Amino acid sequence: MKVLLINNSDRVGGAAVACNRLAMALSKEGVDIKMLVNKKQSNLSYVVEARQGVCGPIKRNLDFYAERLEIFLHNGYSKKKLFLVSDASAGMSITGMTEFIEADVIHIHWINQGFISMKGLFEIINSGKRIVWTMHDFWPVSGICHYSGDCYNYKTGCGKCNLIGSNYVNDLSHKLFKKKSMMMRDKGITFVGCSRWIANKAKDSAISDGNKVLSIPNPIDTDIFSPGDKVEARKALGLPIDKKLILFGAAIATDKRKGIKYLIDALSIMADSETDFDLVMFGEMKGDFCFPENIRIHQIGYVSDINMLVNMYRASDIFVTPSLEDNLPNMIMEALSTGTICVGFNVGGIPEMIIEGKSGFIAKAKDIKDLALSLQNALKLSADLCNSEFARKFVLENYSEEVVAHKILDIYTN
Repeated sequence: MKVLLINNSDRVGGAAVACNRLAMALSKEGVDIKMLVNKKQSNLSYVVEARQGVCGPIKRNLDFYAERLEIFLHNGYSKKKLFLVSDASAGMSITGMTEFIEADVIHIHWINQGFISMKGLFEIINSGKRIVWTMHDFWPVSGICHYSGDCYNYKTGCGKCNLIGSNYVNDLSHKLFKKKSMMMRDKGITFVGCSRWIANKAKDSAISDGNKVLSIPNPIDTDIFSPGDKVEARKALGLPIDKKLILFGAAIATDKRKGIKYLIDALSIMADSETDFDLVMFGEMKGDFCFPENIRIHQIGYVSDINMLVNMYRASDIFVTPSLEDNLPNMIMEALSTGTICVGFNVGGIPEMIIEGKSGFIAKAKDIKDLALSLQNALKLSADLCNSEFARKFVLENYSEEVVAHKILDIYTN
């Protein structure tokens, strides 16, 4: 069986990480895998760059900026929320590529920001190929948004989109919703939600009518993300051995959706009564954020080395992700796989990953006091080896490569 995975990047972002992990998991099951990307940044042999030739990079940039310009115009000439929506007004077609023609199954992942246009998507869906689409966010079944927040207009066709400041029913979001609905309804597509949360939301959208919607998590290599010696990991990273360490990070750690403001406020509360902990942060920092002066912070910066990432999890007592909206965070999965317990808000797919009181704690969404309490309870919980073993076992049973690959293969073959 030949499968073509399609994703904007082979390296950057959660979807790229998840797509690569699925590629490796399926390869181990004997599947012939190719991964088509907008721009190849790795040396992985199964990855193919879609835009080839001298003009490829130029066309890629033109399509990216053309789509952002379209959104900028609809957004009232404002850069605010510019990357919270996509309209696929520009991009490429791939159905003429050898990799597409030879594939038995087309497995779409994240294709936005000027990669696949609406025209190109129409050609893929009408190609007669078996189509699977993993939803790393909500865009496949919404008008233009990647996350809908408190908006439920996707149930009735979008329109009046607050992400572009619109008060009109027949705005860009509604027009794109209608176009997607006509394009995808009753086409035999299998939509795969990485979490039950996003799968259930997708079922409420008219775009998914007549198509299957399933929930299958992303896989993780549990041999790489495995428990290890905490002291040795701390020594390797130059972190204190005698402190409790709380780990927080993201590709862009200061992204508002990742909830850094709530973490700062929760740590401020904790610092009044508990001082025996440090904060370890990784990821790109943008903007100015003031942490409490009595909390020691170890900033590691952007991490691309996987061994360093594993050591960060092993070195930490708990991992916290105060995301305001998230699907099935890879980092929670990674932390749990190393035996590190986690704390997160009760949003998205996070409650599906953390078992309350055993592998971590779930705080009420945007509740700073509850987040502080959950962090304090998690620090106590982390002292018990049984909880670490429970976290690891949960990942092995639900997110391991073999478990997830077999579920995906069932979709491909059935």
